[in-house]
Amino acid sequence: MAETTKKPLKDRFAEVAGKFAATRFVRAIMDAGYSVISFSIVGAFFLILTVLPQVIRVDGFISFYANTIGRFTDLFQSVYNATMGIIALVFSGTFAFSYTKIYRDEEQINLVPMNGLMMFLMGFFITVAQLVWKDGRMQFLQSITKTKMIVGGYQASTAGIYRIGAVGIFVGLVIAWLTVQIYRYTVKHNWQIKMPDSVPAGVANSFSALIPAFCVAVVVAAINGALVLAGTDMFNLLFIPFSFISNIADTWWGFLIIVFLIHFLWWFGIHGATIISSFTTPIVLANMADNAQRGGQHFFAGDPTNSFITIGGSGAMLGVAIWLVLRARSTQLKELGKVEIVPAIFNINEPLIFGLPIVYNINLMIPFICAPLASGIVAYLGIASHLVPVIRVQQPWPTPVGLGGFIATTSWQGGVLSIVCAIVAFLVWYPFIKHYDNVLLKQEKEGATATAE
Repeated sequence: MAETTKKPLKDRFAEVAGKFAATRFVRAIMDAGYSVISFSIVGAFFLILTVLPQVIRVDGFISFYANTIGRFTDLFQSVYNATMGIIALVFSGTFAFSYTKIYRDEEQINLVPMNGLMMFLMGFFITVAQLVWKDGRMQFLQSITKTKMIVGGYQASTAGIYRIGAVGIFVGLVIAWLTVQIYRYTVKHNWQIKMPDSVPAGVANSFSALIPAFCVAVVVAAINGALVLAGTDMFNLLFIPFSFISNIADTWWGFLIIVFLIHFLWWFGIHGATIISSFTTPIVLANMADNAQRGGQHFFAGDPTNSFITIGGSGAMLGVAIWLVLRARSTQLKELGKVEIVPAIFNINEPLIFGLPIVYNINLMIPFICAPLASGIVAYLGIASHLVPVIRVQQPWPTPVGLGGFIATTSWQGGVLSIVCAIVAFLVWYPFIKHYDNVLLKQEKEGATATAE
């Protein structure tokens, strides 16, 4: 009988997940996610300036604020609108740029990333204006009510132009993907104007993008026009599946599934946060904007994992790092704790994931998955019960425990909840890490005895 060469299930699963993480779409999504971090932090700073009276509820401070900083709240809001208010452009535009660049480098075709970005912007703005079929012709929607103002097809408020904010991320991704595919197809089939070599590169690139840009405009306009004739448009059509997925992620069980998947993938050595966030980033950004601008009550917004769940890094291991330094008896864990303690304060724990190790270590799989689930339940209950305000700010992910929760919710309650979540996570970890320490200590003693003999 021939010897089987079939790989173990865990190896096959890791291989499939690894291939997915390496796909062009996911890599471009991750680049887009990184691009919005600085924008969201800048916007968050100015948002905090506008909500200070809600955070510091002291009569003297509120009066001082109204007569000083409070005079400039509209200016602060304009800065916020220039960051989070255009987040769909930043996120989807970076995706289009990166996606074009990846195809250019890996397929060795003459794509210009900046052309991909600019064509996306054109295609996206074709869909931003709201159109209706009325009196036998297509017209810009006009509607002014107490709660909404749409003039010339564009809905605007003090929060900026509605559809280019977080609500437009999902549509933006679709348009960006479609734009790059059309651009790639036209170039591969030589549908472009080629200029002589003597023509400057900038001029040549602009002409080479003419036919692809025309194709993008025709396709996007045709799709959007057909939807308007059907009584809807791309935003309204995609809002249905997007809101459905968002509503699921916002439930306690949907959120826990997300936390579980992140850590289940990590156990196989796959960066679970990278894969899962490629799906969830548009949702948390849209929910955070709704919380900040329209009084939404979404739990799954901004960066709930680094604020309350994975404090100390994936697996919620800040308490573990502290325990290793103070109480571990085995040399291996004590030395590992000395290396990890500082990074863990800033939510970095790769030394523990690969040093304990966590990967493929069945002894630590249960606490690695269950500790963040436990802290996730505590965080969800704290916010869902309104004891802690919802997340309105995306804090930098390395922000230490307590401070991260405070910034995210702009409240002291958020800081306390963050610390409570870290303690709960360690209580789950404690019996497992203590047992593992005893096992390693026994092995070290046996090794020392064998060496002496």
